[in-house]
Amino acid sequence: MRSFSSVWFWIVLALAWSSASQTIMGAPYDLIVKARRKGGEAAEDLNTIVGIFVRRRLTVVRRAGHWVLGFQVMVLTAVCIMAFGQAIEFAQALFLLFLPLVLTQFLAVRLAFRIEHDNMRDDRLQRALLRHRLLVQLIGVVAIFVTAVWGMLHVMSATVLSL
Repeated sequence: MRSFSSVWFWIVLALAWSSASQTIMGAPYDLIVKARRKGGEAAEDLNTIVGIFVRRRLTVVRRAGHWVLGFQVMVLTAVCIMAFGQAIEFAQALFLLFLPLVLTQFLAVRLAFRIEHDNMRDDRLQRALLRHRLLVQLIGVVAIFVTAVWGMLHVMSATVLSL
């Protein structure tokens, strides 16, 4: 279960962060850019797609949000204990992959509440989505950096111990 020395782990990490920053609140990035540049029909499409996504997301949060949060915290805690309490490399890789992704999902729920509360549309919505995308990308860069450093230290220490 070598994770940090496996190319597949790094491919999964890159794909996870690529997909996390490509679709913001259900809207693809190219639609946001098109709506910002051209307006009109593209802006209405963006308003519709994001509105549907926000309603769906908030329906789930309002119905089962506490259960989902509790389950996520339980799983992350168990993985954290296995990762750092028992020094299981696979659990470390999973924890370093999923913790920042869960953080971005929390920020997406927060943005969904803001969009609903402020009834964001058109230019305000586009700015909020682009700002959220930038925040997701920053979290992704930090997460990839921390994972790379941790993985490098783990592989180097395993190499030194095996000598």
